[in-house]
Amino acid sequence: MPYDPSAFPPFAVTVDLVVLTVRRHSLCALAVRRGEPPFQGRWALPGGFVRPDEDLATAAARELAEETGLRVLHDPACPATAQAAHLEQLATYGDPKRDPRMRVVSVAHLALAPDLPAPRAGGDAHSVRWAPVEDLLNQDGHAREGEQAAPLAFDHARILADGVERARSKIEYSSLATAFCPQEFTVGELRRVYEAVWGVALDPRNFHRKVTGTPGFLVPTGGTTTRQGGRPAQLFRAGGATLLNPPMLRPEA
Repeated sequence: MPYDPSAFPPFAVTVDLVVLTVRRHSLCALAVRRGEPPFQGRWALPGGFVRPDEDLATAAARELAEETGLRVLHDPACPATAQAAHLEQLATYGDPKRDPRMRVVSVAHLALAPDLPAPRAGGDAHSVRWAPVEDLLNQDGHAREGEQAAPLAFDHARILADGVERARSKIEYSSLATAFCPQEFTVGELRRVYEAVWGVALDPRNFHRKVTGTPGFLVPTGGTTTRQGGRPAQLFRAGGATLLNPPMLRPEA
């Protein structure tokens, strides 16, 4: 039998982005207030439909640039001086009822970047902001002062929770935590990344010993900084290791 495309119901493909950064020592995610139905006025993750001529990675990179101005890390088209972000595919979400408009399958992506400036709304977004992930994942939803709280639109609370857990687990055994840091950073700044992502306080001396003793994790730059106040602190950059041995295990809750 010849293949008949009309025999299968059409459906759309979207990309949704869990964009995480550390702001004021708190793990924050990018949230947009939808300006159009469905869920008009509700907060959601940034994202959009995949264009007919795009693959998934290209669509995710385009949405990331449109929503944040960030380019994908190691993108040859991205100048070395431009802001860049780590971007990876997270998971696929295909509940038939996840979008009331039509059957929509979403391929979610996780993006990590250092402390980012206040974003600007674009596309069909009414407004956009950074919000602590704990606020967004609270069962009562997220709202500014004077607003009525409501859960995230679509199934975005689940996607966000999956993205946060991916980040929390990956910084245990990989060097991904450095994606939250500038090109040169102190051990104290890296420790605050771990504390923000894991939501725990870490012993400074033990942390310093672990990260500086892990082969290939950090490389001294030879410089120092006083941007944190006090005595000059040694500056490091990310080393060549992608997997940490031994891993940085999360403290038990």
